Amino acid sequence: MSEMKFDLIVVGGGPGGYVAAIRASQLGLRTALVEKAQLGGVCLNWGCIPTKALLRSADVLRLIGSAGSFGIEVGPARPDLKAIVKRSRDVAAQLHRGVSGLMKKHRIQVFNGHARLDGPQRLKVSGEQGELSLNAPHIILATGARARVLPGMEPDGKHFWSYRQALVPDSVPKRLVIIGGGAIGIEFASFYHALGAQVSVVEMAERILPVEDHEVSAHVAQALVRDGIRLYTGCALQGSKVEQGAVQLRLEGNSNETLQADVVLVAAGIVGNVEELGLEGTGVKVQHTHVLVDEFCRTGEPGVYAIGDLAGAPWLAHKASHEAVICVEKIAGQNPHPLDPRSVPACTYSHPQVASVGYTEAQARSAGKTLKVGKFPFAANGKAIAMGATEGFVKVVFDADSGELLGAHMVGEEVTEMIQGYTIARGLETTEAELIESILPHPTMSEAMHEAVLAAYERALHC
Repeated sequence: MSEMKFDLIVVGGGPGGYVAAIRASQLGLRTALVEKAQLGGVCLNWGCIPTKALLRSADVLRLIGSAGSFGIEVGPARPDLKAIVKRSRDVAAQLHRGVSGLMKKHRIQVFNGHARLDGPQRLKVSGEQGELSLNAPHIILATGARARVLPGMEPDGKHFWSYRQALVPDSVPKRLVIIGGGAIGIEFASFYHALGAQVSVVEMAERILPVEDHEVSAHVAQALVRDGIRLYTGCALQGSKVEQGAVQLRLEGNSNETLQADVVLVAAGIVGNVEELGLEGTGVKVQHTHVLVDEFCRTGEPGVYAIGDLAGAPWLAHKASHEAVICVEKIAGQNPHPLDPRSVPACTYSHPQVASVGYTEAQARSAGKTLKVGKFPFAANGKAIAMGATEGFVKVVFDADSGELLGAHMVGEEVTEMIQGYTIARGLETTEAELIESILPHPTMSEAMHEAVLAAYERALHC
């Protein structure tokens, strides 16, 4: 078996892997990428992108339903599930083609198949072209993660769904129970509720969106309950069984009810794809299904790196892409800054949306910081009132001694498009002084970001 030589090989074509390959090519490295499924990975094909397409359809449905409040008369809106799903799949397919085009543009050789380490600087690839041997001094593992499967609730496409089945439903279940109140679970709860399902969410933690600031979490919970979604927090799942075409779910904890569902969607975390990579006998260490790496994504095996979901939290596509650039630039002899996990923004595209970066108020207090906290409601923002988007608020957390922006937390319409302002501010090490002096355009919802900073220093002008 002849051996093909490269400067760098990437295993996995998701938002970490394909970005790593592109950056390597830009830096003059002869690069190969191995992907066993679809370029773009889970995020583009079965995660971030198609879910946002579905959620956009739900937003349009809600907006039409409230058209009367804007002085517009329309007939009753009726969702066409088949058309909604088709649009979502078309969006994913378009972006998949785009990634394929990028690989050609940057002259990256793509191999379709399964790759495993086969000795120092060597990969064995098994796929449609048979078995190949690839050689490179640098190998980046970017194999991502998959949904956690709960015993007895394996996805069957009928009574039990993973996110994959939830993205391409044949019909809207009458009663849907979602196991997991994190970002994925809450996004699907918003979508299916908008389409008419009776939705219940079961979460083991004491609150939904448990990694978010407590005030944000509480606000979203209140909004979901007001809309008719049932939340069961602080509840463990003690058992499930299918009887007479329905799933019986027995809860224990804050509620000891037995829930009935036509479909159960499991959104209870992820598991790293570490199997069948040939890690045995190498210096690569795995902990809780994720590969341990240093600040430049190097594993314990010389020449082997890991990025993205495979390398652990935060499990976000943009974190994977940023790690990809850091890793490749370090390989190429440049001097990139290590990733600061607290500067990675997080977004939940529920109704209402959630966006955050940095410390929550509770985390900052636990770290011993003396704080100045500011909060400004969209109900006091002129553009939000004009848009009929007054739900939610902006909250900022500052170090009272240094003026450092420790964290920012937002809930409301399109806040996922606004959080980047605070992310950039943290990256520039901006203090409250610069943020107070910044001029934001009027009228915009982003003015609430400025007012929240002013509120932290008892200078809010409109509230």
